Amino acid sequence: MKIIDLTIPLGVGTPPWPTYEPLQVKYFKRLAPNGANGQIVTHSNHLGTHLDGEIHFYTPGKDIASLDFDFLYGPGVIVDLSDAAGDYDIYTSDMVEERVEVHEGDILIIHTGYHRYGWDQPTADEIRYMVKHPGPDREFAEWCKAKKLKWLGVDCGSADHPMNTIIRTWMPRQTKEAEAHFDNKYGKSVADVFTDDKYQLMHLELFPHGIIHAECLGGDIDLLLNERVDIGCFPWRFVDGESCISRIVAFVDDDRYTALMEKKKDFSLTKYGDCVCQRPQIQ
Repeated sequence: MKIIDLTIPLGVGTPPWPTYEPLQVKYFKRLAPNGANGQIVTHSNHLGTHLDGEIHFYTPGKDIASLDFDFLYGPGVIVDLSDAAGDYDIYTSDMVEERVEVHEGDILIIHTGYHRYGWDQPTADEIRYMVKHPGPDREFAEWCKAKKLKWLGVDCGSADHPMNTIIRTWMPRQTKEAEAHFDNKYGKSVADVFTDDKYQLMHLELFPHGIIHAECLGGDIDLLLNERVDIGCFPWRFVDGESCISRIVAFVDDDRYTALMEKKKDFSLTKYGDCVCQRPQIQ
């Protein structure tokens, strides 16, 4: 059994979700004169690849320590929607099911392609990564509940559409762009699509049902697009943790791993050794 890493690199340059505390690292001791290096680390939980826990939005929900391995690990599928959804677009369950077969109880990873704008990529664009990525409407959330998904993951800043978060207020220039896009593509305003009763629905409407999600995936995710694979998420055993920085990986057998490493030779690599995300072809 071999592992494919679906986690982005974490360093002081990794952007947190907008307004959240970034990673801060300092040495409190050094080899000279202390005989060892030691660091103090400060950060929010919503930084790099991380798992949003139930109590992030649902007070009586589970903390991170309460999530057992039967929940964190299991069969799933990685779906590529990068050819179907671009800046400010809405993706749907039909788009998913046109590309992969999702089983009841699966883990579902959504590849929007926006990790190509992540801080580790040569095409890094923090605003596009956090503010312009596609996202779902309530139809998708209801489908997730009907499928009884374990948890979801996305390769961008949020599992919710950015215009269905506080970003709509914080980024007025981008909201103006989104308004023009929605009017042209959907014939409705942003406010007409994402009404107040839908606010952050992927968090507020799914977490009470135990369907949580991970955000900011990446790593070598491009090797496994539209494929079924065993997936594991490994946060800390974090008592009272509302969310947690995590390592997320796919498990493959040795022969499949060898084939994937041959496939990886066709990619350019980031300075951290991960695949450079290839530009999708939007339909």
